[in-house]
Amino acid sequence: MGLNVTRSVLPAWLARLACSTALLCLAGGISLPAYAQTGDALVGNVKTDPNAQLLLESDELVYDINAKTISAVGGVQIDYDGNRLVARKVTYDQNTGRLKAEGKVEIVEKDGNRIYAENLDVTDDFKEGFVNALRVEAADNTRFAAESAERIGGELTTFNNGIYTACEPCRAKPDRAPLWQVRAQKIIWNGKKKTIRFERGRFEMFGMPLAFLPAFEIADPTVKRKSGFLIPSYRHETELGTGITVPYFWALAPNYDLTLQGTYYTQQGFLGEAEWRHRLANGQYTIKLAGIDQQDPGAFNSIAGDQVDSNATTRGMIGSTGAFNINPRWTYGWSVLAQSDKAFAYRYGIENYDNYNITDQVYLRGLHDRNYFDLSLYRFHVQEGFENSDPSSSEEKQPWVLPSLDYAYTPTQSVAGGELNFNLNLQALHRDKFDGNFSGVDRTGYIAGIEGDDGRITGEAEWKRSFITPSGLVITPLLALRGDGVYADGTFVESDGSIGEVRSNDFRAMATAGLETKWPILFTAANSSHVLEPTAQLFVRNNEPYAGELPNEDAQSFVFDASNLFERDKFSGYDRVEGGTRANLGLRYSGTFNNGWGLNGIAGQSFQLGGLNSFASPDFVNAGAESGLESARSDYVAMIGANKGAFNITTGGRFDKDDFEVKRATVATTTAGKYGSVYVKYAFIAAQETYGFPDDRQEVTVGGQAKLTPNWRLLGSATYDLVSSTLVKRTAALAYDDECFTYSMYYTQEQPVTVNNVEGDKTSTFGFNISFRTLWGIGKPVDIGGI
Repeated sequence: MGLNVTRSVLPAWLARLACSTALLCLAGGISLPAYAQTGDALVGNVKTDPNAQLLLESDELVYDINAKTISAVGGVQIDYDGNRLVARKVTYDQNTGRLKAEGKVEIVEKDGNRIYAENLDVTDDFKEGFVNALRVEAADNTRFAAESAERIGGELTTFNNGIYTACEPCRAKPDRAPLWQVRAQKIIWNGKKKTIRFERGRFEMFGMPLAFLPAFEIADPTVKRKSGFLIPSYRHETELGTGITVPYFWALAPNYDLTLQGTYYTQQGFLGEAEWRHRLANGQYTIKLAGIDQQDPGAFNSIAGDQVDSNATTRGMIGSTGAFNINPRWTYGWSVLAQSDKAFAYRYGIENYDNYNITDQVYLRGLHDRNYFDLSLYRFHVQEGFENSDPSSSEEKQPWVLPSLDYAYTPTQSVAGGELNFNLNLQALHRDKFDGNFSGVDRTGYIAGIEGDDGRITGEAEWKRSFITPSGLVITPLLALRGDGVYADGTFVESDGSIGEVRSNDFRAMATAGLETKWPILFTAANSSHVLEPTAQLFVRNNEPYAGELPNEDAQSFVFDASNLFERDKFSGYDRVEGGTRANLGLRYSGTFNNGWGLNGIAGQSFQLGGLNSFASPDFVNAGAESGLESARSDYVAMIGANKGAFNITTGGRFDKDDFEVKRATVATTTAGKYGSVYVKYAFIAAQETYGFPDDRQEVTVGGQAKLTPNWRLLGSATYDLVSSTLVKRTAALAYDDECFTYSMYYTQEQPVTVNNVEGDKTSTFGFNISFRTLWGIGKPVDIGGI
């Protein structure tokens, strides 16, 4: 017999049943450590659709007028709003207001939870009740079982002789004990205090008891944030010793909290940390403090050149971050750090502040359609071990950027059938006095900049339009105008030690007329298709005014390779600009094969046809020197890559224009398969005496992971400097993970390459992580980069 009704025509008990199919079992919250939605049922937070239809199916429906009971008997199935109840018999007693389900009761909730019981007996308001032989399988694969459960007063639910685990049963042997489980004589859920308490319990692995737990308490599933101790972690470094970290989370309000953290290092003593987090309607900010009174600063003497750590006793820092929305288009924020010395946060691994290079920043940004605005103020920290008085120190030589402005605008409508772009950049810097050497091959204490103040404002407009001929030739003319106003009031140190002055209050104007032609040619074979695209560019422009005579702060990291062969201006920043007449010639290629392989590549050369070659006019930082572009005919550049599935390889380089000698080369490949993954990276840079590198530089990095079993993995990586025969970094790790348990341990050692007879800081780190899903854990997960 089937009955399909709406809630409005249901008898009172059936209406209650309809509203509560997802809540029928007292165990609605049993999957407590898994944060299942069933927990909401027990505290009355479940919401259902009041207009949903209820479908009741059973062999017969019995209404006993004398006993005032209504029973659905035989193959009972009730469906309501995505939830389902199955039982042999369901009875509602109007006298006592109790609902009983009997005989292999099963409830399937719409969120995926499954609840099993032999018998269920609850009041119609679900404030009191009793259930036998309870078992719950939550949607997130957590499981709970209990001999019985009882609910009293609408607040307390007690589970008797309960078992909890997040492990799936063995498919071959379902009766075998899971990897781990918690047994407790009583589990008490307090719906008012939002807590779940385990009493007289024990923790078991492989069915063997490992620890007796007299009592412990966790937050119930409806609580997203609750004060309490977090997962401890472990760390070991030679100079710090062994450290155990214990954090405490203090949930002060729904939108702000405080985390207190203490770490005791056997070598250096107690490190205290505190982090305040506050979320507001339009954003959030954080404030972090940390400090230590070092017990043994002399332990750092083992690191050559490490004066900061060994000279400091009381050390500390304060840092803050923030990000806020003014409206959907505009945002502002900051990230700042102040510390007692230049290396504290780096040495002690203060989270979010432990990078060797840290940038303080305050910014205002806007983004709308095709407009972009960025106004930022910067300051740079180098968390090095050298005191400021050391010639190798670079921290105090870093500039203040006050400010940097970028604005880009592209009109939505075409101009003369083409695209018009506007760019504006402003940069103002201040650098305190220092002793630096800005030219010559002696790079000791080298800082690329000037002492004093300098600034620049740049405005640029570019128009281009593409035409396609009937034969497929793509012709793109281009026009560009640029103007730079430059201010400088500073000095620099010549290679002979004399003081030189830079130009000041200059204006630099550039005009460019360009033409690009490319002809994509498609041809196919039986099992492949290929596209060849010969490309030629010609840029005619005036010479770069004051080439090499103005400050260069943002165009220093110049590398000529295939990626920038067809760039109109190959310099990496605004402080230098490419001038003269130049042609770029090359070939692009891409191919696909029916067997899954794909190929792509680019190769070409650049020619200075007339005017002053900007790359042959080195500035204070020698930008352009030995770049491969300093002569009228450039070196050759090329790149080619291949891929199939999880395998890919890319190689590229720069080759001498006369004898094809390799000047720079890179190779990178990665692959993954059934038994693991591996990657290899190789880099070669020929000697560059102009920059203080009289020898070739070569470095290779190898890493990957091997699957020893479906759950065990062996991970490792190593970086080796082939010139100095130095193992720069090595990492090894062993990890196990399955659906309910993870374990990992790792070891890392770093030895920077010695430069100018200065040996870098050598560090060794050991760590591990053990985690029982949904329950507890200790340590930090493995993070060895690139694996």
